[in-house]
Amino acid sequence: MLSKRIIPCLDVRDGKTTKGVKFKGNVDIGDPVEMARFYYEQGADEIVFYDITASSDRRDIMIDVVHRVAEKIFIPFSVGGGIRTLEDMRRVLLAGAEKVSVNTAAVQHPRIIADGAQAFGSQCVVLGMDVKKVRPSEKIPSGYEMVIHGGRTYTGMDALNWAKKAEDLGAGEICLNSIDADGSQQGYEIALTALIGENVNIPVIASGGAGNIDHIHDVLTEGKADAALVASIVHYGTHTIREIKDKLHSRGVKVRMHW
Repeated sequence: MLSKRIIPCLDVRDGKTTKGVKFKGNVDIGDPVEMARFYYEQGADEIVFYDITASSDRRDIMIDVVHRVAEKIFIPFSVGGGIRTLEDMRRVLLAGAEKVSVNTAAVQHPRIIADGAQAFGSQCVVLGMDVKKVRPSEKIPSGYEMVIHGGRTYTGMDALNWAKKAEDLGAGEICLNSIDADGSQQGYEIALTALIGENVNIPVIASGGAGNIDHIHDVLTEGKADAALVASIVHYGTHTIREIKDKLHSRGVKVRMHW
């Protein structure tokens, strides 16, 4: 069995790490470069960096921040937000990232997944999914709808169907974020994560809702997730990466211990 990963998430706006609840009320909480280094030194398995307004503002991602973060950490590093073309992917990878995450652009132009996988390998292409629970319908039978532009635009697309299609196109991993759980610290949306995890053959990273270590344990076990994204729980000092891993290890979850 592969080790489960713990991945701090740095949402960045105007050069600062920020945190909100359900994609609203964001407040700045620190410098992304220093925070990335801090989590790397604590034993994080990877870092995820999202430029959260690049797509909605229709501007380029902040390559300078990517460069500076990549110089400070020596673990896999994924970057998303504002990536619209193969050239955008190339620039981010050349700036030091190991992976690129596509969300809005992939929904609008699915070919970018296939083109990215062909050019750089599937292992570099992460499908970002921002998902909202809705009433099941003929169009959205799973009851989960894809939302783009940082939670601003409903697509009418069924999340499960889109996950399967993206895998077929060549996505190597899915980062699955529940808008309903995002920043709530009330737990991940286990049903959503399990639904996607049981129906694709690529790793699924659970995102949105971690408030304690039990939540992380549950999504990695019941939720079938391969990794857990964490933000508030580590940003506000509730737990360290080491505390999370020690507790998971003691409960029989296989994690990489870096100490």
